[in-house]
Formats: sequence, C-alpha cells, structure tokens
Amino acid sequence: MREILGDVERWLADGCEVATGTVVAVDGSSPRGPGAVLAVNDRGEVAGSVSGGCVEGALVEECQAVLAGAPPHVVTYGVSDDEAFAVGLTCGGTFHIFVERLAW
Repeated sequence: MREILGDVERWLADGCEVATGTVVAVDGSSPRGPGAVLAVNDRGEVAGSVSGGCVEGALVEECQAVLAGAPPHVVTYGVSDDEAFAVGLTCGGTFHIFVERLAW
C-alpha cells in the first residue's frame, strides 16, 4: 500500500472515488505476493501493480465495476482458468485478489 499511498491521498483530496485490488492469498508461484495492491480512481487513473502487468487490465475492470456499484468481491487468477490465459498469467500459480471501494 505504501507504494500507492501518495496517489490515493491525492485522489481522495481531489474528491475522487477509489477502488483497490489487493492480493490476499497465493497458491504456488505468483508474480507478486500478498499485500500487493492496485488502485483505480473514478477518472480511470491507476497506481500500483499486483502482477507486473499480466492481469492489471482485467483487475482495472473489476475495480471500475466496484466503483459503479458492484459489491466487494474476490477474483482469482490462475493457469487453470481460461481467464488466466486471456490475461496472460503464465507464472504457474494462482492468486486471489480482494476488490473493494476504498472508504477512508
């Protein structure tokens, strides 16, 4: 979270709504470990990374859905999922990301 804190604080000060995706669990090999976070504001700006680029696009869409009213939820990406191949996940493991609207 520290890596994106400056951006998030600035966005909130500007009146933006913010959603985050945080890696909460990893099974096997993963691009980044638990605690890695990506934030998206309602203007479409993005800060942080959960995978070094291979699932960020899909996760941005999940964050935007939460900003549009979807409930908080967990998304899972892994090589056994069709979605994983679609988003380019090739690390061999699975990771679980909690997506929520930021409420500070």
